Amino acid sequence: MEIFKTIISRCLPLDIDNIDTDQIIPARFLKWSSRLNLGTHLFIDWRDSQNGNQFILNNKQYTGDILITGPNLGCGSSREHAVWAIMDYGIKAIISTSFADIFKQNALNNGLLLIELKQDLVNYIWNHIFKLPNSNFKINLNEEYVQFKNKKQHFEINAYNKQCFIKGYDDLDYLIHLKPQIRDFEKKRLDQ
Repeated sequence: MEIFKTIISRCLPLDIDNIDTDQIIPARFLKWSSRLNLGTHLFIDWRDSQNGNQFILNNKQYTGDILITGPNLGCGSSREHAVWAIMDYGIKAIISTSFADIFKQNALNNGLLLIELKQDLVNYIWNHIFKLPNSNFKINLNEEYVQFKNKKQHFEINAYNKQCFIKGYDDLDYLIHLKPQIRDFEKKRLDQ
């Protein structure tokens, strides 16, 4: 996984609630076993629709490594490909008021940071980003806060996931880094 500590970036505002995984990456792309180039198909049905020129990812004034979206992102069927597509597109963090449980776990396991904020702050961010798309947003994982303009808000992440993000560990890397402690434990057990 990529190391994540602090990010300063512009945001992609996707003001849509209950985005299911089939909209993030349609089922026809699930036969792919590689993460590479899945980002080109992120929200492809919305990007290629008749109103696609109005879709936020097709609007060149909105760019960034952070996506801010409506509640319940990632509902629907469980598919890790949705997280892979988002990350391959270049998004490193997503802000919302809530996420679907399985999507949230897939994201954290793959190195995509999900941050839950209160609706009033999400609305504040949207209102400013739509008016000033060049505005930067800061996420500080070490101190667990997000900052936008004059607003700074604490968020929570469990200690295990935080350590994995900061060190760039996936589950296996985490276990490998514990190897000395595991050996000490085994030695103590064998010496008894």
